[in-house]
Amino acid sequence: MPIKPRTPMPTQEAEARKRNFNEVALGYTEEQAMAEAARCLQCKDAPCQKGCPVGVQIKDFIKAAKTGDWATAYDKIKETNSLPAVCGRVCPQEEQCEKVCLLGKKGQPSAIGRLERFTADMAMKRGVEVKQPDDGAPGRGHKVAIVGSGPSGLTAAGDLAKLGYAVTVYEALHAAGGVLIYGIPEFRLPKSIVAEEVDLLKKIGVKFETDVIIGKTVTVDELFGMDYEAMFLGTGAGLPKFMGIPGENLNGIYSANEYLTRTNLMKAYRFPEYDTPLKSGKKVAVVGAGNVAMDSVRSALRHGADEAFVVYRRTEKEMTARAEEFEHAVEEGVKFNFLTNPMKFIGDENGWVKGMEVQKMELGEPDASGRARPVPVPNSNYVIDCDTVVIALGTSPNPLVSSTTPGLKTKEWGGLIVEEETGKTTKDGVYAGGDAVTGSATVILAMGAGKKAAKAIHEYIQSK
Repeated sequence: MPIKPRTPMPTQEAEARKRNFNEVALGYTEEQAMAEAARCLQCKDAPCQKGCPVGVQIKDFIKAAKTGDWATAYDKIKETNSLPAVCGRVCPQEEQCEKVCLLGKKGQPSAIGRLERFTADMAMKRGVEVKQPDDGAPGRGHKVAIVGSGPSGLTAAGDLAKLGYAVTVYEALHAAGGVLIYGIPEFRLPKSIVAEEVDLLKKIGVKFETDVIIGKTVTVDELFGMDYEAMFLGTGAGLPKFMGIPGENLNGIYSANEYLTRTNLMKAYRFPEYDTPLKSGKKVAVVGAGNVAMDSVRSALRHGADEAFVVYRRTEKEMTARAEEFEHAVEEGVKFNFLTNPMKFIGDENGWVKGMEVQKMELGEPDASGRARPVPVPNSNYVIDCDTVVIALGTSPNPLVSSTTPGLKTKEWGGLIVEEETGKTTKDGVYAGGDAVTGSATVILAMGAGKKAAKAIHEYIQSK
């Protein structure tokens, strides 16, 4: 019996969307969602669930979706996933649950992410009934602090609040959401979706304190003096990496963190309603080829660039960006300069970048990452014209929290040292997860870490 192809996701046309910040993927209709759910084989051992870092009961939620029982489908997802509307949009399902879907052995896997997105959106549209923790919940009378409101922090907060703990989330910026609001553009993840997910956490009792910088406004030890019995550090990795080549301090050269924060959190995409200073020129070069690089180069088009292109020292095969993001970028007209490595930046008489000297590369033996090592081609340098450059080469954790917290140890590169199974740090009562531990990674892996840590925090407090 032939396997039906997966139901296509409706999207904005490329020519229209590359000049607006509206969401690219438009989502399924109810009819499309039910048709896609009907493709699921309902495998007895459900390998897809084992491929999910937060253990969503995929088989069960899709079974309910097949009949249009969206309330049951949503409840099944929410049992283990605090942020389904977010995950349905930005989780790399193709590398996790969908990768092990049995349908994928002979055809296209079930569109699990798209169904999760539709289910969550349908629930929000109809109004989510929030179940409060029972009066006898084990966490009643106990306080836990969460530092950082990104995906790991929000997940830990949600899991602990369901157990009855009094949870307060401390966020350094003026809005909750962490990388979900400052790092991911509106056209991939609307800010209203993140706000709705945060509001649902507030409804089960999670409190949020914004504009609080842990390590500066208040220290970890001072938080413990406020009667918190345990703490989760989900502070992310907000310290950008640069290349250290000549001219990198010229005007018009941004880290991807700054470029995307100005675009997203500071709402430069809604100029002139928000008069956020962001010089995004007509010839924008983005260095790197991960998801952050795709977000940056596609944002540049939407800011009015005539040319937006990627400079990457390897080939398409070695890119770490999701295939869907790469495909969308190509559709929108982004150009890719593969096997090309920046050597120095060239400025004009006023100190603004006007070009980039690059060197051609070829691939050699695999390096520590398992990808082919780029090797310079002698005498192959040339200059590319550009008036804006975005460096998207990854990030590392900010040392502010670790440097102000005695007993909290880090790895040489700045990541917090934790027990892998629990997220327990070297300081008693303090747990951590997400990018603060691993460096830049995916939203769903950060959520998985928050989930493990919440379970460990619960066991730690109950054992006391």
